[in-house]
Amino acid sequence: MFDILILTNGPGEVTTWVHPVVKALREEFGYNQEVRISVVLSPCPHATGKEGAIASSYPEVDRVQEAEHFFPFLLGGKTAANWSWGEKGVVVFLGGDQFFALAIAFRLGYKTVVYAEWDARWYRFIHRFGVMNPEVIAKVPPKYRDKFTVVGDLMADVEYGEAEDKELIGLLPGSKGSKLAQGVPLVLAIADFIHQQKPEITFVIPVAPTINIQTLAQFAHPQYNPMVAKFGGDQAELIENRTFLQTARGLNVELVTEFPAYHILSQCRLCITTVGANTAQLGALGVPMIILLPTNQLDAMRSWDGLPGILANLPGVGSVFAKLINWVVLQLTLKQGRLYSWPNIWANKEIVPELVGQLQPKEVSEMVLDFLAHPEKLTMMRENLRRVRGEPGAGKKLAGIVKECLTADGRR
Repeated sequence: MFDILILTNGPGEVTTWVHPVVKALREEFGYNQEVRISVVLSPCPHATGKEGAIASSYPEVDRVQEAEHFFPFLLGGKTAANWSWGEKGVVVFLGGDQFFALAIAFRLGYKTVVYAEWDARWYRFIHRFGVMNPEVIAKVPPKYRDKFTVVGDLMADVEYGEAEDKELIGLLPGSKGSKLAQGVPLVLAIADFIHQQKPEITFVIPVAPTINIQTLAQFAHPQYNPMVAKFGGDQAELIENRTFLQTARGLNVELVTEFPAYHILSQCRLCITTVGANTAQLGALGVPMIILLPTNQLDAMRSWDGLPGILANLPGVGSVFAKLINWVVLQLTLKQGRLYSWPNIWANKEIVPELVGQLQPKEVSEMVLDFLAHPEKLTMMRENLRRVRGEPGAGKKLAGIVKECLTADGRR
């Protein structure tokens, strides 16, 4: 009996990394009793609580342990269901902390295979790495580079089906209050402008799991959010069945609670989004996008990382710090051409437009309409996004590395 233990954590990793890998592993080893695939979830701040059910739904997976049982397993070596383990196996890291994979493999006496998207750690002790691109290997001392293989982008292996025959635009206003206050009224006002010109276009908002639909709707109402009036938009109401936001001009924007909403996003001709991890997800899917960094209210943006975020959220004086920090960021962006979205950071140049400053819905909507009128621009953006992420086939290559580790002589 060979055991393959897959360590993962968040919803994105379970759906876009684990799925293609377990499929490739079964293609490599087949469905037999000689190879058992187990998924162990570690805690994740972005978890929805559905990760275990999603992993269990994959027919390639034999057993799953929920994240709530992770630390007793890590520290004591026993799963909640007291799983048995074969004499030989591999721990495959597909999300979380790479050290956890190393610690679990050491306890079980297994080899380790790590999928490293951007950074490889613990390379002195981990047996093999499958990396997204050569840049990851370039950061590693030469004497360890023989452990590394470029496999490509696992997200490129995810299958989404055929695109629907309709004009669909995704709206991603953010997941935190500091972004939603500006993001929701801005994207709805943009959608209204576009709808007046092209009523055949439909719009969708993938609702982040950290916020419920009712709270999201409040950011579209001037009674709860003064930024609605500042963007010149009318209020939007959550209609009775609670799956649409309806604007005063009669536009219905669909609210999707499926998470991750990769299937919906992959159908979009274009997305209008704030900065953040969502730009990485859209980039990996090859979905063209326009990035919005509104500074219409300088103290509204407070979701910075590290010390700036702490200062911006201090009681009483946080607003002052937020205005100062955002003003400095704006000046640096305008003068130095600093890039904020992940696709542009990957490419080290602007391959998707970043709009910074006092954004007006009409101006942004005109840019969107221009893209729609010139589909070759969207095609070029899509090709640039795919170029910086890599080609499909990563799951198969990673499965090959796992097989090499399992069939090699010796337990470690």
